[in-house]
Amino acid sequence: MMISLWPSVKTFLFLADAATIKVQPLQDFKPIKIFGPNILASEGEEWKRYRKMVAPAFSDRNYKMVWDETVRVVNGFFNSAWGDEEVVVVDHCVSDVTLPISLHIISAAGFGKRLEWNDDLSPIPQGHKMSFKESVEIVSSKFVYRAVFADWWLNLTEDGRRIKLAFEELASYMFEMIKERLSMGKGEHNDLFSNLLASSFSDEFGTTALTEDELTGNIFAFLLAGHETTAHTLCFTFALLALYPEEQEILFQHIKSVLSDGRTPEHKDMPFLTQSMAVLYETLRLYPAATVIMKQSAEDTTLNASNIRGEKTTIPVPKGTQLQISTSGVHYNPRYWEDPHAFKPSRFLNPDWPRDAFIPFSIGPRACIGRKFFETEGIAILTMLVAKYKITVKEEPQFASETFEQRKARILKAHAVITLTPIRVPLAFSRRH
Repeated sequence: MMISLWPSVKTFLFLADAATIKVQPLQDFKPIKIFGPNILASEGEEWKRYRKMVAPAFSDRNYKMVWDETVRVVNGFFNSAWGDEEVVVVDHCVSDVTLPISLHIISAAGFGKRLEWNDDLSPIPQGHKMSFKESVEIVSSKFVYRAVFADWWLNLTEDGRRIKLAFEELASYMFEMIKERLSMGKGEHNDLFSNLLASSFSDEFGTTALTEDELTGNIFAFLLAGHETTAHTLCFTFALLALYPEEQEILFQHIKSVLSDGRTPEHKDMPFLTQSMAVLYETLRLYPAATVIMKQSAEDTTLNASNIRGEKTTIPVPKGTQLQISTSGVHYNPRYWEDPHAFKPSRFLNPDWPRDAFIPFSIGPRACIGRKFFETEGIAILTMLVAKYKITVKEEPQFASETFEQRKARILKAHAVITLTPIRVPLAFSRRH
């Protein structure tokens, strides 16, 4: 617990007890609404309305589209970016590999705009000052600057003006897409944007349909939540597999057993790629995108907590108390996870693994609605890359004498920005034969 001496600041409670965080009636804090109101920034009846209207866009029938677009994007990356190279060495797997792939997938599956790997050479559309690809790339990676700094501050530098322009351009592109999709018949697009638009203007919702601001606000929320988190998680995944080659070999052999004829994985294979899922989950346990989940008590209540010795205690929680659920505290808690600091994907193959103590997608009714989207995209990328390439740590002379623990600490070093962000992950990808 933390109590501030500053009179305007309320009491904080820090939680890392799986049973406690599961049962309490909590509300999320409101993040900044840059493009408009959205499901992440709403409360009460407004949130219920958004949740009901957004849910159809995340139905099971749409995940095959996500898988197929991911396969198309990854194959394009292999062919266009890496070509026939036997060994590809990257200085930072996020900026060199996972962010570009994630950007192309969220553009195609989220907006219905397929980007090509040579799109930087394409002319900017009339009426715009920046391409759609560049605007999405800047908005997703520079969100924190736009959220923190006022317009006059951004206007002081060239980089700031470019960030401001990217947000204006993306808003313009999204409004154009709304008009374009509304003029089309149903079924011509199957991306998240079109599905959300279709559910918004269906007869079922009538006058409660999303406004343009609400539509763009929700699409932006999914862009922000889906782009960086996927890219950073995959970067940590590749790093862990490079550091633990025995686990990488187990994953490779599993992929070979599922795709015995060497074919490209299809969406129907996803339930059988259990080792890919286990590796992804273990990465999320060790390096969750959000290390803290911010909430506040919706009413006067009590928390029934217990310490490491299992001793129970009851804590009174007044309405309005700010609570910080420590994702890492739960994920590294030895009460739930044996040898919690070890990288052991096999723990998720046990049908009795502690689901209540795994919270990278938050918890309760407000858990991440895009979880299946992330899992579909992540498993497809991980499976395709490990099937074709062996991942190792880039050899650098200045680190030749470091121990394994020193190498692990260097490669996995991260800091929290919007999400947990790897600082530098130099890797080598060698083609398998």
